[in-house]
Amino acid sequence: MVKKTTSKTLTPSSIRIGTRYRASRLKGPYDALVIGSGIGGLTTAACLSKAGYKVLVLEQHYTAGGYTHSYARNGYEWDVGVHYIGDMGARHTLGRRLFDYITDGKLEWAPMDENYDRFFLGDKVVNLRAGKAGLRHSLLASFPNESEAIDRYLALLGKVADGMQWYTLSKLSPALAGPLVSRGLKTVLPDCFNRTTYEVLSDLTDNQELIGAITGQWGDCGVTPKHSSFMVHALIAKHYLYGGFYPVGGASEIAKTIIPVIQAGGGDVLTYADVKEILIEKGKAVGVRMADGHDIRAPLVISNAGVINTFERLLPASEAERIGYARNREHIKPSMPHIGLYIGLKGTPDELGLPRTNFWIYPSADHDGNVEAFLEAPESTPFPVVYISFPAAKDPDYQNRWPGTSTIEIVAPTTWEMFEPWQGSTWGKRGDDYETVKARITDQLLEVMYEKLPQLRGKVDYVETSTPLSTAWFCRYEQGELYGLDHTPERFEQRWLRPKTDIPGLYLTGQDILTCGVVGAMIGGLVTTLAIRGLKGAGLAKRIFVG
Repeated sequence: MVKKTTSKTLTPSSIRIGTRYRASRLKGPYDALVIGSGIGGLTTAACLSKAGYKVLVLEQHYTAGGYTHSYARNGYEWDVGVHYIGDMGARHTLGRRLFDYITDGKLEWAPMDENYDRFFLGDKVVNLRAGKAGLRHSLLASFPNESEAIDRYLALLGKVADGMQWYTLSKLSPALAGPLVSRGLKTVLPDCFNRTTYEVLSDLTDNQELIGAITGQWGDCGVTPKHSSFMVHALIAKHYLYGGFYPVGGASEIAKTIIPVIQAGGGDVLTYADVKEILIEKGKAVGVRMADGHDIRAPLVISNAGVINTFERLLPASEAERIGYARNREHIKPSMPHIGLYIGLKGTPDELGLPRTNFWIYPSADHDGNVEAFLEAPESTPFPVVYISFPAAKDPDYQNRWPGTSTIEIVAPTTWEMFEPWQGSTWGKRGDDYETVKARITDQLLEVMYEKLPQLRGKVDYVETSTPLSTAWFCRYEQGELYGLDHTPERFEQRWLRPKTDIPGLYLTGQDILTCGVVGAMIGGLVTTLAIRGLKGAGLAKRIFVG
């Protein structure tokens, strides 16, 4: 009999990283306060700590890490957002250099299978293999008559990656230089950089199934090809060009290895630390007010809570109005919400036949059409994508911690409207109607898994399901969005989405100022550090960006 639960009850087995907040535990004065312990916030805190700043990170959840945290229940352990990361196989890559810098080289990585992603496009199966030659071979094996289009596509990935360096550096320019910077970017960025993914690929081929295969990782940014910026598509494809990797010891090792760097600088990471307001005096950010009414003051306040949360929930409305946020808000929107299934099984991955390959399961290669059909009738239409990950198989240390067991995670998009009736309700007490909806979705997603892995039928021991309301409760993303802001061309034209805000002393960090994903948010954290440090950060910039 499968044991099911639909709420994330805190138990003694939960993985908790960080020090529990008490006003009496504060050891100020601090040079900087960071709101939120996601990878962007932790990166900024670690980089500033190494530069001599005393930094305090405030996390409202029971454990640090944001979407990089893990949790354990009933003898199983899952990550909640780190399903795989690219560019970790060689120490010279930007992502690996930065990870090594903020963890003092303590974080280890395990490679996935050479075939790291498998796309099920209706009846067609496409296997992505690591390496530029591997990717080319993977696409040619399924589309032998499309060699010219595939080669032109691979060439575009390199052009976008080169242009991204200039786009990233533009985030450090003063606001007054915006028009000049925008003109400069147009001269150095390739024409394809911020067109929609579908537009760019349609210039290469009219084979819609090939376009569907090339964009099979659209779930990694949460935006379909006709709406996503080609820039973010290309960055994701380039990021995984040499395969996928997983942190040895699980996703919680990320925060666990960064926090000592922050503590070595005299700072700390506090959990259950609920920030209610950013304090503004004479137009400048001077600290934060906690839920218990205690004020913590510092000359720098850095928000990793997301742009919308920062300007709409943490800042006084008068301040947001003063800097023209309402006008800017018209050009951004939250990304798509999601459902998550956390599955526990008795038996090792080898015994159960679990791969170190991600499964992406689509009704067809028409990703935009699949999403449109789902949004029109979500209760009677197949999910537009079902992503299945096998963390116990990816982590070589998993059996040392949880011997004789395995875990699987399933992620699928959903609609906010389906769960909006329970908005504002108390977690764990949302009633029978809510649990009925979750049970239906759970069974539907399990059947998708059984179709691809029939040997697992009858082997599932435990299932736990999270909804957008779970994300809103634990991560404070109001509509359960996984990737912050939607990665559309319009979003990437917003010059105001940069680290330094128009409020002196207030900075932004994380995925909203750059791009989604662990490495995207981490580089966002580095860019925020450079914005704070100015010319003093030149050495760090050279070390990380140049090597």
